[in-house]
Amino acid sequence: MYSQPIPEKYYKLTQQEIDERILAHKAELGEKLVILGHHYQRDEVIQFADYRGDSFKLSQLAASRSQADYIVFCGVHFMAESADILSASHQKVSLPDINAGCHMADMADLDLVEDCWEQLTDVCGDNTIPITYMNSAADLKAFCGENEGAVCTSSNSSAIMDWAFNKKEKLLFFPDEHLGRNTGVAHGINLEEMILWKPNEEMGGNSEEEVEKAKLILWQGNCPIHQLFTPKQINRLRQDVPEIQILVHPECRYEVVQMADLSGSTAYIIKVIEEAPAGSKWGIGTEMHLVNRLADQHPDKWITSIDPSMCLCTTMNRVDAPHLLWTLENLLDDEVINHITVEPDISYWAKVALDRMLQIV
Repeated sequence: MYSQPIPEKYYKLTQQEIDERILAHKAELGEKLVILGHHYQRDEVIQFADYRGDSFKLSQLAASRSQADYIVFCGVHFMAESADILSASHQKVSLPDINAGCHMADMADLDLVEDCWEQLTDVCGDNTIPITYMNSAADLKAFCGENEGAVCTSSNSSAIMDWAFNKKEKLLFFPDEHLGRNTGVAHGINLEEMILWKPNEEMGGNSEEEVEKAKLILWQGNCPIHQLFTPKQINRLRQDVPEIQILVHPECRYEVVQMADLSGSTAYIIKVIEEAPAGSKWGIGTEMHLVNRLADQHPDKWITSIDPSMCLCTTMNRVDAPHLLWTLENLLDDEVINHITVEPDISYWAKVALDRMLQIV
């Protein structure tokens, strides 16, 4: 993997120089290049994206551009892995900054999940099915593929959970406990029927009896950004702006989702704001770049973050315009910066899990 630090010269350029060179290189590369920009990406980067969206949608769109030899994913590592899994063999996926990871995805790794699976099998036999959120490493998607499980997104998690419980009595959900809990409650599962699996503790910190009784086993993991939203913040907003509507992502805590007027995926949040009447007021619980962009795009509505002082997604924020320029200039010489590749066996089983998801929904 080509992963040396970005040359300092790129940070000595003005923003105008960077923008002009990116546009020129995009034009020169033409249809050989497709740039993907995740919704949480900074404005200076996403302005150059050929497609904007969530991680899975972007990977599908890139795969549909068969004429493109280079896929530059302005997102984080697991997203680039998904693009490599779904793309053709001649397509090369690049992540402009190799250090753009995902804290949530890093909270579950294959060794810990396999250890959990072994313990669950010892206690429960063959009664559990694994489901991984899209925000996970490729080898965890492959684990689900090999063990009759599937992948889910925040928009289809309910349908995937319904499918899973039609196959097995128990469900192991990772790596986001909040999405799993919120989906489970919406699915009609009581909180008493859920347990939290702490990966570094024997039996996940639970007794064998608790594991046997549980229907939904939630991996201890979360998005550090969405976890920052609290009921106290919502109460303060509603006190200050009585007519405000609260719209949050299901990666938020259970208590926050329960207090919200609406909850849904990033695409759902965007759709709600686009269709909202002029003059409506919204407090949104998701990443700040997206909230600010929605406010700029819809000046006829009053839009704020539930927590205006909230930080940005720091890992997504690592991909900046200088890194994008550096990536494109190397592509002109067929040199792929931070070439993301998934091993064939992992790619095969991960695609099985992804295809299963698509068949279900």
